[in-house]
Amino acid sequence: MAIVETSIVPLGTGDTSLSAYVAACHRILQEETRVKFQLTAMGTIIEGDLDVILEVIRRMHEVPFEAGALRVSTMIKIDDRRDRAASIDGKTQAVLEKL
Repeated sequence: MAIVETSIVPLGTGDTSLSAYVAACHRILQEETRVKFQLTAMGTIIEGDLDVILEVIRRMHEVPFEAGALRVSTMIKIDDRRDRAASIDGKTQAVLEKL
């Protein structure tokens, strides 16, 4: 199970607000049953099979182009732990327990 953080940023849109693009990308996640996701203030965290996640991010990457963006910058950070099960909630809980 992989945990991936991604941020998809359209460039050259003529507006500094990106929330409509973020919402459009999240519609893909809402329709996708194979992953779990969490919207954060600075990106999106996705949990699931790495191949599925990368497929979903590829579809999300196309959304700003479909909305007229001429350039898109997509950042991906992958945590692929194979020695034991990992989850978004588990990673957060591990830190909270230490506070």
